[in-house]
Amino acid sequence: MIDPGDETHQDAVLILESALAGDGDAVVHTFDSVVDRRGMSAACDVAWHLAGEMVGENLARGPWRLDFPDIDDADYDRRWVARFVSAYVNDDIPGGTALFTVALVDGKLSECLLTLAGSTVATLRHRGAA
Repeated sequence: MIDPGDETHQDAVLILESALAGDGDAVVHTFDSVVDRRGMSAACDVAWHLAGEMVGENLARGPWRLDFPDIDDADYDRRWVARFVSAYVNDDIPGGTALFTVALVDGKLSECLLTLAGSTVATLRHRGAA
């Protein structure tokens, strides 16, 4: 799932810049552009990169249980982001890929990716990194 190349990083930067500007259409357009240029797996790589930006550096690897109170009552996209970030934190690449695929099949992927970008920006702002 993880593309160590600069292209994934550059695409993630474009998405974060659009999300910081509040331009949801540009976020979705950038993800669509990634799919057009490099395929759906590349869009998954970019989403994984965004989860990494949200979590931050110096993450101790190991089994983690993230607590998201009332997550089962949340909207699809918010549940998806919580689970996708949990997969990232637990270095569960197959789980993250499965979540990505299910959201695609369910027709909710754009909404989920937009929420992921917004959540990442909100977290970066909270940390003072954006």
